[in-house]
Amino acid sequence: MEVGSQIKKYRGNLGISQEELAEKVFVSRQTVSNWETGKSYPDIHSVLLLSAVLNVSLDQLIKGDVEIMKQEIQKTEIGKLNKYGGIYAVCLILSVVSFVPLVKLMGWYGLIPWCALYGITIWFSLRVTRIKRDNQLRTYKEIVAFTEEKRLDEMERQQEIGKRHYQAAAYLLASAAIAFVVVYLMAKLLSL
Repeated sequence: MEVGSQIKKYRGNLGISQEELAEKVFVSRQTVSNWETGKSYPDIHSVLLLSAVLNVSLDQLIKGDVEIMKQEIQKTEIGKLNKYGGIYAVCLILSVVSFVPLVKLMGWYGLIPWCALYGITIWFSLRVTRIKRDNQLRTYKEIVAFTEEKRLDEMERQQEIGKRHYQAAAYLLASAAIAFVVVYLMAKLLSL
């Protein structure tokens, strides 16, 4: 990232030491040194203070770093989507598969752990949905493009927007049918 070299350049232009700059932005001299060498990155509060102390605009100070920051944010979002999506998938499978055995083994008290598992499943589902909404991902093609750190061009995006309603209905019907079949088969197997 270039912000470290920008801090060093503008600090040098003003003729102040790392220690003097550190005092003005309320950090240690080591912190300023770490910023300038690229070992760490200043938080938003420090960036605002640096901009004021060094008499430069935010654009000048973080020149070139905005795209890098966007890429880092996207990588973080991809990681979250993959993590929460995996946990959601496991919890969903467990909630479907465990319903009949829990009720069979524990009677109606089996609903207590099942409801807890189902609640966890819903929570992770909402986390995945929030990431998808925040990144404007609704269709499978959009999600795959996002996880590959790509974006769809405008024409492809409009085509995907047109498919969203049909895909949502198909997904709902398919998941309900699969859940029904699994629960039905497990009930039959356990009643033998």
